[in-house]
Amino acid sequence: MRIAILRAPGIYAADRLPLERLRAGTSALRAADDVHTNHVHADDLAHAAVLSLFFGKPQRAYNVNDDSELKMGEWFDLVADRTQLPRPRRVSRAEAEASLPPSLLSFMRESRRLVNARAKQDLRWRPRYPQPDALLAALARERDAA
Repeated sequence: MRIAILRAPGIYAADRLPLERLRAGTSALRAADDVHTNHVHADDLAHAAVLSLFFGKPQRAYNVNDDSELKMGEWFDLVADRTQLPRPRRVSRAEAEASLPPSLLSFMRESRRLVNARAKQDLRWRPRYPQPDALLAALARERDAA
């Protein structure tokens, strides 16, 4: 049996953005305490899954993420700016530990920068959205045109 594993980080799409979190005013870590986060557009992930059926090497794992190198707070600021919502208030790690739910804190305890070179090489995968701002800018243009 030939199996390829796709490791996907934060999946986003037009209907999968952290808008409720921004509207609720949930805090983000200040720059000194912030962590790196990785993202992939849902369509890019689906494309990688199809490509893995044809080009995936047996028992190999692939990081399927875009080319951005954003910290979590930068991600929220970018989404806020492009959707005309207020940026989240920045807090220290200690303040976050005292005020945020454990499910959210678990993401703030990990900092990783995934490299997608193997997916690009083996699967011949090229993300349609190499940076989250490609989608966010398109959504802003649609909003402004309406």
